[in-house]
Amino acid sequence: MKTPFKLSIGLLLLCFVFSISGCSASVSTGTSSKSSKSKPLPPGQAKKVTGEKSAKKYAPGQN
Repeated sequence: MKTPFKLSIGLLLLCFVFSISGCSASVSTGTSSKSSKSKPLPPGQAKKVTGEKSAKKYAPGQN
């Protein structure tokens, strides 16, 4: 009589494990997708940040 009882407990435990493994959770960090795709600074803004007098150094094609 103990063998069917142990078998049913084992089967129940196995079903429980499979049902829990099928669950998934999603966690959000709160950052938007726009922040990960940041654009490079415009030449004028880069000039202001570094304190340079000319933005020529930061403009593409102006070397």
